[in-house]
Amino acid sequence: MVTCAAWTPSPPSVSGSIPQPLGVTPDQADSIALAAEPAGGRQPDPRAGADHQERGGFISHGSTAGVSVDYYIRLEQGREKHPSTQVLASIADALQLDHDAYQHLFRIAGFAPGLRTSARPERIDPDLRQLMDGWPNNPTLVLGRTYDVLARNRLGAALWRPFTYSDNLLLNVFLDDAAPTFYKNWRAAAVNTVAGFHAAAGAALDDPRVHQILEELTGKSPEFVQIWERNDARGKNADEKTFVHPDVGELTLRMQTFDVRAAPGQQLVVYHADAGTPSAEALHLLGTLAATYASTADEAGPPRPSVRRA
Repeated sequence: MVTCAAWTPSPPSVSGSIPQPLGVTPDQADSIALAAEPAGGRQPDPRAGADHQERGGFISHGSTAGVSVDYYIRLEQGREKHPSTQVLASIADALQLDHDAYQHLFRIAGFAPGLRTSARPERIDPDLRQLMDGWPNNPTLVLGRTYDVLARNRLGAALWRPFTYSDNLLLNVFLDDAAPTFYKNWRAAAVNTVAGFHAAAGAALDDPRVHQILEELTGKSPEFVQIWERNDARGKNADEKTFVHPDVGELTLRMQTFDVRAAPGQQLVVYHADAGTPSAEALHLLGTLAATYASTADEAGPPRPSVRRA
């Protein structure tokens, strides 16, 4: 878990300092210092106040970096804006960050390149579209760098048909009326989606779409604000989700996510049901209904303009 930045009311920030403190409280900073203190023991920081001197200590990465608790707290508060790579590595090691969080930490600190964004709308490669259409038994979609749904195959369009608010996954999870009943465990889906957006936003800080989405959600969803402040940042991984579709009932599907190398920032998301299960039967039924859905609207085509409710 790693913070993206301190939340501010309108909208939340996605860049800047390393505040509150990578998901760690000031008291937990003691544990970080103890976990990574140098062999010679803890040393007081003469610049720290009395309470910090009592806590004292250094976060150390080998013999090349020493970070006092006072310095660490300045990082949390945004008063120190230029930590070294050694300092970041010490913090990441002490916090036992996973790969996604480690990369996110270095990216928001300016030590890893973000995505090259463009004012032009994101597009899906025609060959990728053809591949998706060749998987008629697997709901499939492509997410853009800010979780806009760029494409769906026919079965994917049928699965997510209940959503009408927008063509953005994050907005739909929090603002579409269908979301609370569509996801059997809405809270888990919401937490995972926010964590994924956190990681994606850290790689596309100059994309105005990031700030547009955050501003809309901040103004309309207290639940989003609460989850955003958890500061989780992790990409999509293999997972299992249970949906409750209004036409076919409950489906428990396994999910795999792949980075689209031809379009950095895009993700191909593919679902499948275990053979011989009620979910497989429900997914097959949904496939037979998909042709009916597609005859009334081209659900699997390019994204519709996002609907903005007052």
